[in-house]
Amino acid sequence: MPTLGSIGFWAGLAAAIATVAYDIVQILQMVGVLHFPFDEILIFGTSLCIVLPFVFAMLALHYSSSIDKQLWTHAALIFTTIYAVFGAANYVVQLASVIPAKLRRAADTVRLLEQTPHSLFWDFDAIAYIAMGLATLVIIPALANTGIERRVRLACMAHVLATVLAGVVYFHSTYSSRLLLLGLPWAITAPVFMVLLAVALRARDAELAA
Repeated sequence: MPTLGSIGFWAGLAAAIATVAYDIVQILQMVGVLHFPFDEILIFGTSLCIVLPFVFAMLALHYSSSIDKQLWTHAALIFTTIYAVFGAANYVVQLASVIPAKLRRAADTVRLLEQTPHSLFWDFDAIAYIAMGLATLVIIPALANTGIERRVRLACMAHVLATVLAGVVYFHSTYSSRLLLLGLPWAITAPVFMVLLAVALRARDAELAA
């Protein structure tokens, strides 16, 4: 039977790998290596792959935390659920409805559903990643200020700041590829805090076994 630590470790690692894959695809799209439909399929596909492992990593954190810390981890689960609902809804709509319609040359029939700057599903994406950032923020008090968990705390703080920058990209009145670079720190802080959280969850198992 897998332990909470092993579930959290592999879930956090999987979320980090999916995030790095998303980062790579996004960069390849920006430099013109990937084009439609493969860029959108890979961007939304890798984004969707982050959702489930991130949920399990946060669940493992919640159930491995002491009772006095579970107010914070419970709040993180609520924000994680918001992230999962808005994110998954967006990615599935893009993959299952928007991209196939574009390939059929029927893009006008799904124009409302397309994720373009300041569209409905652009805002869905923004809500999802802001919720992830808030989940990251509220787990900070639930982590110890020593050892690997201290590193997770620092990584979470960095990710919260990166989420603020990403929010500027989402909600700035004028979108541009240059503005997108402002969100680059997110591409670094997200997989880093996920990997460190994964290691911390496995370390909690080791402490219990000692």
